[in-house]
Amino acid sequence: MYLQSPLTTSPGTALPLDRQQAAAAVLQLVLLGALTTAAGLGPAGWLAGIGYAAGLHALLAGAARRARTEALGPADLVTLGRAVLIGGVTALVVDGLVAGQLALVPLVALASVALALDFVDGRVARRTGTVSELGARFDMETDAFLVLVLSVQVAAVTGPWVLVIGGLRYAFVAAGWMLPWLTGSLPARFSAKAVAAGQGIVLVVAAAGILPVAAAVVLVAAALTALLWSFGRDTLLLYRRRATL
Repeated sequence: MYLQSPLTTSPGTALPLDRQQAAAAVLQLVLLGALTTAAGLGPAGWLAGIGYAAGLHALLAGAARRARTEALGPADLVTLGRAVLIGGVTALVVDGLVAGQLALVPLVALASVALALDFVDGRVARRTGTVSELGARFDMETDAFLVLVLSVQVAAVTGPWVLVIGGLRYAFVAAGWMLPWLTGSLPARFSAKAVAAGQGIVLVVAAAGILPVAAAVVLVAAALTALLWSFGRDTLLLYRRRATL
């Protein structure tokens, strides 16, 4: 997902950022209401969903302000829609953990659509000429949070070690606060993108319960191994480049 360039309003987008975010907040409430009717979403799910929406609003507004962005472009709106779906996933996971009963079908459906749309926003950005560094970061953070939430759900079935998948990226960022060389730029690699995309797909399959637990454990362990390899390779490359920082 890509945010618009500084001090510009994206082509074909009439609403300013605050109205776009307000619309997203309304859609989030509508989705939570639909999940209440269709899946019995309880108070814990509502609290999680509303808390998520408030955090998304604050973080996106702050990022756009620092980038001097006045409105989201077409691709940005795709990712904002993905973010709303992830709010529904978050609400379902939290509600399932508290109530002890997960609404599996809507969770898998919402997560699957959110993952599928991840292949759309980048193409839209390139076709509309609205690619930006901040937009790419927004997309990455959206993906990372979905993986984190899904890892929490899968961990409830396969064991807490799965949380490493969701937490590794955040641990890497935290380590960068103490080791500045970890914040260096990395070359774009297809393998890294494939590994990152695979985490969400594997976690959705594991969460769906369509595999025996033993098979799900093997599949998730393979995904974690690939993720550790990808992060390890990036860390080694950044370490070798640290003298230039």
